Amino acid sequence: MLSGRRAVATTRSPRSSAASVHSRPKPVDAPVMNQVLVVPFVMPSTLRLCKTFHQRILGYLDMPDRNGRRWVPDLDTALLRVLRAVLDTGSFTTAAAELGFTQSAVSKQMRTLESLVGAPLFVRGARGVQATPTGLLVADRGARVLEQLALLDRELFELRSPLAGHVVLGGFATAAVRLVPATIARVQRDHPGVALEFEEGSTPQQIRRLRSGRLDLALLAVGEGLPDYDLQGVAREDLPSGPLLVAVPERHRFAARGTVSVDELAEERWIGGRTPRGDPHFGAWPSLSTPRVVTEIGDWSMRLGFVAAGIGITTIPGLAVGALPHGVVAVRVDDPGWRGRRLLLAWIGELSPAGRVVRAAVRAEAAVLSAEAGGGPDGAAGPRAADRPVDAAVPGREDPA
Repeated sequence: MLSGRRAVATTRSPRSSAASVHSRPKPVDAPVMNQVLVVPFVMPSTLRLCKTFHQRILGYLDMPDRNGRRWVPDLDTALLRVLRAVLDTGSFTTAAAELGFTQSAVSKQMRTLESLVGAPLFVRGARGVQATPTGLLVADRGARVLEQLALLDRELFELRSPLAGHVVLGGFATAAVRLVPATIARVQRDHPGVALEFEEGSTPQQIRRLRSGRLDLALLAVGEGLPDYDLQGVAREDLPSGPLLVAVPERHRFAARGTVSVDELAEERWIGGRTPRGDPHFGAWPSLSTPRVVTEIGDWSMRLGFVAAGIGITTIPGLAVGALPHGVVAVRVDDPGWRGRRLLLAWIGELSPAGRVVRAAVRAEAAVLSAEAGGGPDGAAGPRAADRPVDAAVPGREDPA
């Protein structure tokens, strides 16, 4: 009797058919291997089970195929950009601030990247985040990927309009105060088809970015008190930059004088500059052997705010003197032993037509700002922008109207 069982059609005798049916294992006796394998997909009941499954899948993906090729993780370019920012700054917190993210968001993205790569990318130490060999490898290859994508974007942009182009200009913070904005305004006015992008960073960073192809043009500071940078293979030209000046509060004893002696600076309190990577920065007068630095601040506007409050004084290049805030004036320094610094515009290889347009605009605006910096009475720096009459024309610059 086959009650409760499913009938199976057969050409064999009833006896053999019955024997065949009775010899089948009951459903409860069937192997459960297949059921165990699908549990992580259907019912991931424990974190340990999911983790074990994930590791097993990664192990399968790491195995080469029949042609000896291995699986390559599909990395989001956003993760590569965050990785580059973390390595450039040496800090998750600073990278987050530069990218406009929260620190937790940057940490989460780096954990995701480490999971995709399958190895740690960083080691946290007393001096910040240090890259592991895997991290350096991923960053190096990732930088090449990002450079090629950026190049593709620029070439596609130029193909859409032969008269247009995209140029990336790099420069240090004080160059961004007036020279870079004036250059961008000139390019937008005279060549609206050229898109000019700016990346701020120290001179060592600009040189690295220039060599990697990330920049088309870079503003560099060289000279006494700065490292002897390796500029082999880098085309460059000197730009008029004006003198290095000292910014003092308007109530300071130097404020009414056009020029002060370097010996008078020895006992002054200085507001120094700093960068996350320790790159050179404007701060105390370069030829002073032991200046009294009361504090170090990386942000230029904050540093000049400290000067305005009378906490100390600081150095400022002539190109930025026109942007001094209310309550701050600039004076020259008579220092026979100071050989000065130079402002360079640098590039590698042949510039595109759009690049040549930007180069000419930088040179023209640097000449204008340099004339302003040296145009005051008695050799002092020119007047602050806030003190200049609204309708006063700046020599050498066309009226935008």
